[in-house]
This record gives sequence, C-alpha cells and structure tokens, in this order.
Amino acid sequence: MKKVAAGVAASHPATAGAGLRVLRDGGTAADAAVAAVLACCATETIYTGLGGGGFATYFDASTGRATCLDFFVSVPGTDGDRQAGPMVAIDVFFGGMPQVYSIGGASVAVPGVPAGCGEVHRRWGRLPWAEVVQPAVELATSGVPVPAAHALTLDSCAPALAWGEGASVYTPHGRRLQGGDLLFHDGLGRAMTTLAEAGPQVFYTGEYAGVMVDAVRAAGGSLGRRDLAEYQVLDTPVDHATLAGHRVLARHDLNRTVDTIAGLPADLSRPGRAVKVAAALRDQGRQKIGDTTNVSVVDSDGNACVITTTLGLGSGVWLPGLGINLNSMLGEGELVTDDLIPGRRMSSNMCPLVVISPEGELAVAAGSAGASRIRTALVDTLLGVLVDGLEMAEATGRPRFHVVDDTVHVEPGYPRDELGALAAAGWQIKQWPGLNHYFGGVTAVGRAGAAGDPRRDGVGLLL
Repeated sequence: MKKVAAGVAASHPATAGAGLRVLRDGGTAADAAVAAVLACCATETIYTGLGGGGFATYFDASTGRATCLDFFVSVPGTDGDRQAGPMVAIDVFFGGMPQVYSIGGASVAVPGVPAGCGEVHRRWGRLPWAEVVQPAVELATSGVPVPAAHALTLDSCAPALAWGEGASVYTPHGRRLQGGDLLFHDGLGRAMTTLAEAGPQVFYTGEYAGVMVDAVRAAGGSLGRRDLAEYQVLDTPVDHATLAGHRVLARHDLNRTVDTIAGLPADLSRPGRAVKVAAALRDQGRQKIGDTTNVSVVDSDGNACVITTTLGLGSGVWLPGLGINLNSMLGEGELVTDDLIPGRRMSSNMCPLVVISPEGELAVAAGSAGASRIRTALVDTLLGVLVDGLEMAEATGRPRFHVVDDTVHVEPGYPRDELGALAAAGWQIKQWPGLNHYFGGVTAVGRAGAAGDPRRDGVGLLL
C-alpha cells in the first residue's frame, strides 16, 4: 500500500509554510504542528489565537498508538474572589442567519493554546522550543496577507472581532479588511518572542499571567491567578469506529463524530447514500456559531499530529500591548451547561482524527474547522477518500451538505439524484449559491495527498 508522504495541510499558506519549514529542519510531526498552530495565532486570528483552546491527536507510527490531548478552555472562578458581571450581547450573521452572541470579559474562559502547544512539543518534539516558535515570531512581526475566504468569514464575524480594540485591527481607518490586505497585530511579535524565550508558562505563572487577569477583570470577568496557575493539559480517551475497513481514531466530541461514523450503514453505495448519511448526521438543537481552524501534519517517519484550535468569535478583551485577543467560550450558548463549575473543562465540537489502514498503517490525518459543521465536513471527506477513492484535494473541495433538524443545507453541484432521494425521503432542501465557509474547513494529509479546504483558501504542502 502507498505510504503517506510527509506534509502539512492548513487553512493559510503561511501557516502551512511554517509547518513545512520545521519539517525540513528535521522536526517531527509534533514540532511542525506546534509551529503551524503558533503561526495560526498570527495568520488566522479571525479563527484562533493564543487566547483560545484546542485539542490534539498524535499518532506514533512505531507503536501504532494514538493519543488525544485536551487543552480546551476551563471555567474560571477558582480564586473565588470575583463574580463575573454581565456579558455584552451582539448580533452576528453567521450562515446568513442572525443570532445573538455574547462577548466581553465575562465570556473569557481559561485559555489553553500555549499550554497545549508546550505539552505536544514536550511529549513528541525534537527541535528546541525556540526554533519551533520562530516562524510565528517572524509572521507576527511582519504581518500577513488576508486570504479572500478569511475576509468573507470576517464579514460575518466583524461585530465580535472588530469590537473594542479589535476595530483598529480588523477595520483599520473604518474599512473592513479585504482579501490581500495586511493582517497585523501590534505587539504580537513581542509576545511571540517572549513565548519563545520563556516558554508557555509565561501565560500561566509568568509575567503575562497578571496582565491577563487584570485585562479580564477590568472588562467584568472573573479569571484569576489560581485559574491560570492550576490549568493542566489533559489526556482524553480515544474513541474508534470502522469505515471502509479502516479504523478512525479521535476524541469523543460534542457532535459525536466517531459515533456518527460507527452508525453509518455498511452499504454506502450511490444513489441513496445521502439519505443514509443525512439520517446519521441529524442534529438536534441550534447551530453553534463560533469558528475554528486546524492543522494536519505527517512526518517522514509516518507519525501524525492533528491540532484544532479556536477563539470562539473572540471576547474583544485584548492583552494590552501584546496583540492577543482572548476567547469568548462562556458566551457560546450551547457550550454552557448547568454543571460548569469553576475549574471544569468545557465541551467542544472539535475532532482532530487519524485513520489507520487494515494493515495498521497511517492512512489519513485530518481535522476541520466549522463548529457544528466539523462532523459533516470530516465524514464527507473520509467518504470521499476511503469509499469513493478520490484524491485529497477533490475530497475536500467537492460540494457538501449539512443537516439542521429536518433541513439539508447543500452547496451547488451536489449530485441531483442524491438530492432527489433526500427530497423523496422527506427532507427539506436549502440550496446555497456557492461553496461557503459555513460548510467547514478540512485540512488533511494522507495516502491521497495533502489538501486544505478551498472554503478557507487552505493549502496542502508535501515535503
């Protein structure tokens, strides 16, 4: 069987380039993935940042073992000396639908991206930490062009991102950033340099911890020193399912991606597949409106590292002089449950995964952006590669559908016979005018090549 070539897939050319540079310098998949994630924090701040949280899945080719790490956000308030004030309600048009969203200091949960990157590097990295961070330092110092697809996301999320200090970043001189414009965060280069020199703990027990606490509390939040000092990256159980004779390995996410794959019927032939997949994907409840980004990396030894991170839509609370926006996870309505006591980890739809062949070798390393559409995007891409035999670029770029209650939202070009079967089975069909970032953003490296989703102007680069 064909071996997976070493490579990187990401949702920004500069992000993927940072990962490939570290691979070329002798880094492991973990080194390259961390470099790419930190680069994301400068290049893809519409989706993510150092003030966010995420998950990682690492596959060790020598042992055949997959490990999932949880460095998502935790509920603040363990210090017990501050009650959060009210959040700031804003209207966001996401997927063409108006929704109320909450930001501000009270929406900020304990961030995990710095700690998560540090732990992935500690466990599986080979290059010095400062060398892994260096590409992000350079990108943060120079700024990067905004891809056109990212600018479209900004159009939807500007009420949150361009709030407060974010206005000068995302709407400089009163004009919203367009494709090709320079995205630059004043002070972020300095913050990345300090991260390279002092390590991730600078955000938890070092000089930036106090800066973060003061900024959040001044904006009405409850984040405290103890919240940061006691934050830990967690090992999380690995779920598995079988698809086309392959094993899919990932964490148990809020969307139940692996359970959904396990629930697919054995017969996935066309026509009629869409009806079976739609039934498996049926969502109950409203759509999550935050967003995410993902990087997928495979090294020359066959190890894989997939990391998905998010800011939500961003709280609009910025670390002064450092160019870092903090997450807004406590403003994500469907993630807030009655059992969220201080110190508890929040749930998420993110699902970085690996696929293992019947021979026990890596076949695909993939993840996706897109909140509640993550599951849809990953399932469709895996069906394209494992069942339909497509190249990775074709599998990530072909039209998709997404299920909301009894409605199938579908991109143009989806097979007409499948849409007819869905309509005959009682599904309502909502046709979209073009490929859209609403339908997720897969990045994947596998036997079928490397690709980033065209909905995010993503790229796949092979070593």
